[in-house]
Amino acid sequence: MKICRYDDNRFGIVRDNVVYDVTSVVEAELPAYRYPLPMGDQLVANLEAMRPKLEQAADSADGKPIADVEFRSPVANPTKIIGVPQNYEEHAQETLVDAGISHGQPRRKMEDQGLFLKASSALIGPSDGVAVRFGDRRTDHEAELGVIIGREGSDISYDDALSYVSGYAIAMDMVVRGKEDRSFRKSVDTYAVLGPWLVTADEIDDPGQLDFVLTIDNEIRQQNNTRNLILNLQGQIVWASKFYTLHPGDIIMSGTCAGVGPVKPGDVMHLEFENIGAMDVPVRAHDVY
Repeated sequence: MKICRYDDNRFGIVRDNVVYDVTSVVEAELPAYRYPLPMGDQLVANLEAMRPKLEQAADSADGKPIADVEFRSPVANPTKIIGVPQNYEEHAQETLVDAGISHGQPRRKMEDQGLFLKASSALIGPSDGVAVRFGDRRTDHEAELGVIIGREGSDISYDDALSYVSGYAIAMDMVVRGKEDRSFRKSVDTYAVLGPWLVTADEIDDPGQLDFVLTIDNEIRQQNNTRNLILNLQGQIVWASKFYTLHPGDIIMSGTCAGVGPVKPGDVMHLEFENIGAMDVPVRAHDVY
């Protein structure tokens, strides 16, 4: 199942490039909450329980072509967005030769760097567009597989890791280059893109074997396969859960490959991910809406 959030906070099931409106089911089936709200994204937390009614509603719902839809992030309220640094060897190598990426900082092993966090306030959907915050500094694209946690877990075992995944989406870990802490530079508003929808885990036989590509103006900037991750998805979940309790809707951005590069207002980043789909992400200046 592919579920999306679109337009003015509508919810849809995507089938054959058509979005079928199932907002009424979400509104009727999500429990009523009072402050303090439970941790995590409650759509994701209740997705499996709602799924039969969502599928049934989509069978008779009004449809809208995906070309006519503005996609928001399929996750609205993660407790955290977790990043994995330099998780493709060729990207780790390019940071050594491109001073615009490394700013003279020496390479450190992933296990020495640790995972990092992006502010949840940076999260947007593809149609919202990336707003370049600092025109005098380099902002880079980083295409990644987004892993969306489906249930609470801590100290998760390797064998059980993928059972904690609700689904997958295309992710972009945007970054402004500089010498400041990585989490600081990656938490700029609009610098965490997720979309265009959540594909439930049962739809993807092997998330560790997915081709992906990012192009701008038909020029391939990044192209790889998730089989080339240094630390695979199971290992990422295990590592993250040793330090954090994972909650429904938490997002792991699993690492980017070689080819990262700067974007400018007016660019449109086109991303395609095998078994997930495609999305266009426009780039604009910070003060242009």
